[in-house]
Amino acid sequence: LAQLEADITTLQDSVRALSDSSLFAHRTTTASGTGWTVSAADSTANGTYTINVQNLATAAQLAGAADIASPLAPTGDVSGLTLAALPTATAVTAGTFTVNGKIVTVALTDSLQEVFDKISAATGGAVTAAYDAVTDTITLSGSGEVVLGSTKDSSNFLTAMRLANNGTASVTSSSSLGSVALNAPLASARLKTAITAVDASGNGSFAINGVTISYNVNTDSLATVLARINAADAGVTASFDSAGDRVLLTNTITGDIGVGVDESAGGLLGALGLTAGATLVHGVNAQFSVNGGPTLTSATNSLDGATFGVAGLTVQAAAAGTQTITVAADTAAMTTAIKAFIDQYNTVQSEIQSQTQISVDPTSGKVSTSILSDNHDIQNWSSSLRSRVFGQISSLTGSIKSLDNLGIGFNSAGTLSIIDSSKLSAALTNKTSDAAAFFNTASTGFAAAVNANLNQVLGLSGPIAVSSGTLNSQNNRIEQQIAALQTQLDRERAQLTAAFQAMQDAQNTAQTQMDYLTRMLKQQNSSNG
Repeated sequence: LAQLEADITTLQDSVRALSDSSLFAHRTTTASGTGWTVSAADSTANGTYTINVQNLATAAQLAGAADIASPLAPTGDVSGLTLAALPTATAVTAGTFTVNGKIVTVALTDSLQEVFDKISAATGGAVTAAYDAVTDTITLSGSGEVVLGSTKDSSNFLTAMRLANNGTASVTSSSSLGSVALNAPLASARLKTAITAVDASGNGSFAINGVTISYNVNTDSLATVLARINAADAGVTASFDSAGDRVLLTNTITGDIGVGVDESAGGLLGALGLTAGATLVHGVNAQFSVNGGPTLTSATNSLDGATFGVAGLTVQAAAAGTQTITVAADTAAMTTAIKAFIDQYNTVQSEIQSQTQISVDPTSGKVSTSILSDNHDIQNWSSSLRSRVFGQISSLTGSIKSLDNLGIGFNSAGTLSIIDSSKLSAALTNKTSDAAAFFNTASTGFAAAVNANLNQVLGLSGPIAVSSGTLNSQNNRIEQQIAALQTQLDRERAQLTAAFQAMQDAQNTAQTQMDYLTRMLKQQNSSNG
């Protein structure tokens, strides 16, 4: 009975799983391509949606003015500036580089002017080099085309100086060479414009989108300030573009939204070129269409039901293009829950059959019974459950009113099973709402009806509780009788033990007396002899 109760309780758990409304509301999504993330909330309408993204949404960016660092040198005289001390974005390495096929060897102790002299010497004066402090660039000039580099170069001098072949007799650095010292205090970070809007201790502040950021020019580096901006709730990501020698503020959300900056004149943002001279690169809204419809727009690349009219469906587009999105019922989860119920139903019925069956030996005619053969309540309930499970729910208006409509029935072995898997799949796929109504309808649905039947068995007045109660009462009476008999046996044992001890004592006394008489007799005989 305890095992049967446990099996029925597990069956009830499987029935409750079928009554979970989310089971039939859950949706799966598939996309015809890769890269997009697609999801559908419970109860999203099943269907196929072709989504064409013409362009993705991008974030607006405030690009600070370029070349915010001081030049390598204040004048064209670079004789006192060594390669090791060059304040360029990329540090120069010692080694060799090639100009017009001639090898130039440089050491980090060389001044920039010495490198210029080596270039002229190596090329026999055919190529000369000079530094322009105004543009902060280096120019190599030749009598003919200047050809730079070879596969054997070991120094990065040409790359660090941003010099590259252009097919002419004059090659100039592609941009200014001086770079901000990111990790040095702001006061010594080599900014071209001085920071003056600070107090006597070097403290200053600015605001981005209304969020105040504080700094100290004597203790904070540019790297520290950029990290502080990113940690603040200013809605932007700050970064340093070493190639352009500028600071970028990029919105953390996409769409055509501006970036607001504010500070007193002479502050850090001005020195970073984020006030005068800054350029706002406008963000772009995503453009897309659904099922060939009109072009729609979205500030983000996360397209949801409110955007394209399919409630519950969300598409995170990662690239422009067209994909077909399919939303379908999660038939795998439904089928798993139904199979779990079928398996546990068969377990319970098999257990009852095993424990209540009566068999007759065809040869001897001997009748064999089982433990619960005479428990008609359990047998009757088994029949009642079978009728309830395979009965029809006429009150439902949908196309599914019984397990038979789902392709579920009793096989030749008499157990419940999925007879027609294609019928079950079609019903769960195409008639999901009808299947949900069949299993989920309160009070009258399949799960509610079967659960009520199970409660009758598991309840205090059910056959298991009644039978268990009767057996427990009988056990208690037998245990009381055993206890009474044990008490009586203990009492009789004590009486017999006491009598036996008394007998032993009497025997010991008699033996002592006999030994005494024997000795006396021996003594008397000895005297008479």
